[in-house]
Amino acid sequence: MAKGYWIARVDVRDPERYKDYVAAAKPAFEKYGANFLARGGQFERLEGGVRARNVVIEFPTLQAAVDCYNSPEYQIAAAIRQQVADAEMVVVEGI
Repeated sequence: MAKGYWIARVDVRDPERYKDYVAAAKPAFEKYGANFLARGGQFERLEGGVRARNVVIEFPTLQAAVDCYNSPEYQIAAAIRQQVADAEMVVVEGI
């Protein structure tokens, strides 16, 4: 079964409150087997627009990635993130 990946590009407007998002999201990530492959860090723009923070999270399956996002645990965190950051997020199936 193919793994699932969250790919998120984020501009954080309030770094202090973003820490609340990170703490609130942790239970969902643990529950659904999230493995962070990239979280912030240096990047180089090659084409198109960019955001300041890039995140890649691996999940055991595509369904686990979708379920994590839709879980009550993560939706609490998402509400915080949406107040303090602008983001684009997708879930993709691995090969």
